[in-house]
Amino acid sequence: MSEAPPPRDKRGSRTGFTTGACAAAAAKAATRVLARGERLTQVETTLPNRQTVTFALHRCEWDGEKALCSVIKDAGDDPDCTHGAELVAEVRLTDDEGRVVLERGEGVGIVTKEGLGLEVGSPAINPVPRRNITDMVLEELPEGRGAIVTIHVPKGEEMALQTLNARLGILGGISILGTSGIVRPYSTSAYKASVVQAIDVARTRGNTELVFTTGGKSEKYAMGLLPHLPEETFIQVGDFIGVAIRHAARRQAACVHIVGMMGKLSKMADGRMQTHAAGSEVNMELLASLAAEAGAPEKLVADIRAANTARHVLELCAANGLTHITGLVCQRVVEQCTRHAGAPLEVRAVLVDFNGTLLGQYPERRHAA
Repeated sequence: MSEAPPPRDKRGSRTGFTTGACAAAAAKAATRVLARGERLTQVETTLPNRQTVTFALHRCEWDGEKALCSVIKDAGDDPDCTHGAELVAEVRLTDDEGRVVLERGEGVGIVTKEGLGLEVGSPAINPVPRRNITDMVLEELPEGRGAIVTIHVPKGEEMALQTLNARLGILGGISILGTSGIVRPYSTSAYKASVVQAIDVARTRGNTELVFTTGGKSEKYAMGLLPHLPEETFIQVGDFIGVAIRHAARRQAACVHIVGMMGKLSKMADGRMQTHAAGSEVNMELLASLAAEAGAPEKLVADIRAANTARHVLELCAANGLTHITGLVCQRVVEQCTRHAGAPLEVRAVLVDFNGTLLGQYPERRHAA
């Protein structure tokens, strides 16, 4: 039995492996057990990026025409809800030569909406992992045989509650993901993939108007501001506004609303299309120049230049009655994101505070007389 992976370091940079890579390794091991008639403690597998890796097996069980092997996922230092999950592959041999059928077991989601690149009703195993699992099984299949591979993730349904799967139309468990097989810290690849998928689902279902928010709280406020839009059009893009804007333009969305708070929107206004705290700081010089543009006295401009955070800037402006700066921040966000889109896309920006109060927007919404 393999050991549990080491705990992640929140500030670390240790890489890990995707759910898809772990599932492919488990499937390869189970097929090899059936082909050779012997139990294993580890298996060497090839990742989608063609890197060769050896995985320790957590379980290896064999019963005639059926074998079951599992791998414990090590996500490295990535804050991934599937870190420590058990990826299980149960393999049965068939007489359908060279044919590998993938089935959904416990804890793996089922696709219920179009736009994910997977058939509705099929297991939520993305195309690259699907190919990788199939290839690894084919490498081990005895001559003249095929296989039915069922992927299980114990507690996967509970893990899925920490993801946006339900909104994407993936119900009953997690998705089996991964394009390279490697997970890098901060969920860059996994999170980007989920943002792209969410846009694809919304567009496939005929929505031309999308709402991008930076997290759950700003999304809640956005839903209150834009109640006429269906839930699937609200997409938490996290730090990846640039990825989201480009993909929305690529998918020919007509309009994108960006709703967020001062910190993230200040970074977007400065042209930072990846807004993680470790990757970009708020440009106080920019905010000071916007304050001057809004008519702030020299002392307030100097105080803003020396401010600690974007929230501090808001407090300084509020104390001095300078409310117009929020509209200027939104205007810069629109200009930067429109430029970044690379294709025609109407962009609107809305700035709210930590209580959801509307502080600024661009362009100003017209109200009926």
